[in-house]
Amino acid sequence: MHKLLIIVASTREGRKGLPIAEWIEAETRKDPEWAVSVVDLKALNLPMLDEPEHPRLGHYHFQHTKDWSATVDAADAFLLVTPEYNFYAPPAIVNALDYLSREWAYKPMGFVSYGGISGGTRSVQAIKPLVTSLKIVPIVEAVNVPFFAHMISDGRFMPNPPTETGAGLMLAELKKWAAALKPMRQPVS
Repeated sequence: MHKLLIIVASTREGRKGLPIAEWIEAETRKDPEWAVSVVDLKALNLPMLDEPEHPRLGHYHFQHTKDWSATVDAADAFLLVTPEYNFYAPPAIVNALDYLSREWAYKPMGFVSYGGISGGTRSVQAIKPLVTSLKIVPIVEAVNVPFFAHMISDGRFMPNPPTETGAGLMLAELKKWAAALKPMRQPVS
């Protein structure tokens, strides 16, 4: 069993990412090899990075950081559900990533992005250098949803067949990487 943490990156009022996150969560739960948990960065409500010491030291002073550390540390893989803001990633995910260091390392990250014509791909491309610097392995397979608003009806995301197929391929690849990277997180004796 692999522990997957789905991270919802948008924190704006009126955001549309929640139906997309609910859909990918349901798709993931179809596979009994995933133990899925979801963190909504809006609900998590991390302040702008306020720890006095560098995250690589792991000397956390605030309870919100300790709780976030435990959540991320428990995961074997991540799935980021992200919009694109101004051709970039949302500030909340950059902040959430910056809070920690070792907890992210040697774990894969998949991406479900949404937006206008680009489907949020520029957000994903912008965040990849940051995640790789944290030793997260971003996988190539992804779900990109252009003009996503046309696929939301009554608060529910209704994917088209290519989106569903892409999700299956991405989740299969994410599971392979989760298994492959697990030995790298074991203590060296």
